[in-house]
Amino acid sequence: MREISLVLGTAGHIDHGKTALINALTGVNCDRLIEEKKRGITIELGFAPLSLEDGRVVSVIDVPGHERFIRQMVAGASGIDAALLVIAADESVMPQTREHLAIMELLGVHDGLIAVTKIDRVKDDEGMLELVVDDVKDFVKGTFLEGKPVVPVSSVTGEGLDDLRRQITSLIDRVEVRPRSGAFFLPVDRAFTISGFGTVVTGTAYHGTARPSDRIEVLPSGREGRIRTLQVHGQSVESAYAGQRVAANLAGIDIDDISRGDVVCNKGVFRPTRCFEAVIKILPSVKEPLKHWQRLHVCIGTSEVLARVSLLSSKQIEPNTSQPAQLVLEEPVVCTYGQRFILRFYSPLITIGGGEIIFPYSYKPRGSASRSKILNRIESLRHASSPEERFVYLINEAGSIAKSEALQILQDTNENLEALTEKLSSAGKIVIADNNILSENYCGEIMNALKNSVVQYQSHYPAEAGMPLESSGTPRSLIDLAVSRGIIVMSDGKLHTPDFVPQNDEAFNASIEAVKKICLSRKWQLPTLDELRKELALPEKVFTKIIQAMRNNNTLALIPEGYVLLHDIEDEMRNILRGLGSQVTLAQVRDATGSTRKYILPILEYFDSKGFTRRAGDYRVVL
Repeated sequence: MREISLVLGTAGHIDHGKTALINALTGVNCDRLIEEKKRGITIELGFAPLSLEDGRVVSVIDVPGHERFIRQMVAGASGIDAALLVIAADESVMPQTREHLAIMELLGVHDGLIAVTKIDRVKDDEGMLELVVDDVKDFVKGTFLEGKPVVPVSSVTGEGLDDLRRQITSLIDRVEVRPRSGAFFLPVDRAFTISGFGTVVTGTAYHGTARPSDRIEVLPSGREGRIRTLQVHGQSVESAYAGQRVAANLAGIDIDDISRGDVVCNKGVFRPTRCFEAVIKILPSVKEPLKHWQRLHVCIGTSEVLARVSLLSSKQIEPNTSQPAQLVLEEPVVCTYGQRFILRFYSPLITIGGGEIIFPYSYKPRGSASRSKILNRIESLRHASSPEERFVYLINEAGSIAKSEALQILQDTNENLEALTEKLSSAGKIVIADNNILSENYCGEIMNALKNSVVQYQSHYPAEAGMPLESSGTPRSLIDLAVSRGIIVMSDGKLHTPDFVPQNDEAFNASIEAVKKICLSRKWQLPTLDELRKELALPEKVFTKIIQAMRNNNTLALIPEGYVLLHDIEDEMRNILRGLGSQVTLAQVRDATGSTRKYILPILEYFDSKGFTRRAGDYRVVL
């Protein structure tokens, strides 16, 4: 057996023989529930492996045909790669035939074939089968099934089954299988417990590959767990991947914590959303337009939620037309780029259209500018040729995002994110700074702002060697990048422009020395800023530059009560404290310095703030 990553789904009206046909092809009766066997109709999704003559095995999903079970039908059809439309020869095209085909088209199914069943019931009516086949061919004109094989079969007599198998083989050969790379994404369609094993979930894997022992999370609840074992069609496997029907035994997840509509996925890659952006299409058969803020049922993946449609460029969408829009959900869902969904009126409950998700993580816009931005994003992402192009657009739009957020925006594995960002960084399309990813434009703005700050500092303090590194307010990685690009120069912890030469301002330097002389002469009788300025008789603007320059050079500090503490005096005080022991009182320090409480208390409070000392009641602990 060679399991391939492809799912074939049935579609068709109730009682047209879908389940019987699958049973005839696979030997599996998909009606497993007592109620299904009692009523003779399919209520829940059914699954079976179909073995082809060459040994390949594909998954087949049997969906309910009754109009009351459209939700279950969509849950199954959302994960299929090709359709097997079933139409009974004794009834031909019926209402659910039309609805199911419309749903398949809205969900983006591109290939399939048609089985005309129950031909044994019309064998005595000459020409009836031929009329039905012609009717079916007319019915599928203009759809993805136009020109596809129409195979008459009987699940009772077996007539036509060999031909159908050959056509299915041909279909499988031409349908592209899903890629196995990327983050694992499994919408849950069943959850149950098995004695001795615990919680088991089943579903069709949309993306990626899973292996036993992988860490996973269940969304939207956020419960975390681990995959204990995996099965595909009852066989234990070491890996399961996109396009397969997967059963996963989960460790750390209680059955009460998971149900249909949840998603099992790699941790940290996806997140729930209450609003997504999409392009919506309304079916031509709908009798009335879809209006702005109308309430709808949204069937997406294996979940169904209520939502409001937010139209961005008009007040309504006419039948047989498409428009960009948002869906504002009444409860969170988990979805992916390009995922298809179905829309149904709130009441009456009929299918009116569907759409494709363009951006999963949105918000309700406020004002015309916000709507315009969202419309531009939808248009740009809709025509992006690759996930890489989409990623670059979103980085440029945001300016800067954390790597953890980038993982969710990309919806891919951390390894693929690292490889992509390295490629884009080498190409000059993004900038990686610590744990953030920046657009080149935003990075340029930061560089310009940094350069302007340095230039402004140089103009205020022309005698200094440059702006102190810690005063820039810019992450070190971006400073290093600015240096590597020749925008600024860094030396001895100072930043300056390449053409900057410090001024040898004798008057400025003399004023600095005068400040030092006054502070040293006052020593423990600390001067205030006002006292210093008056004694120096300097203009306020000049005096402010001098003090700021001395603070930048760690020559002095401003402490509580407005006093000025010279760095040399600060060092001397630390030596005095160490000499007094591990615990000192204010009185001891006062006596040791010959000063007064007025000056010593602000010094000790400053030492407390710097972590040199720690107050403990009436004592200070010297650290």
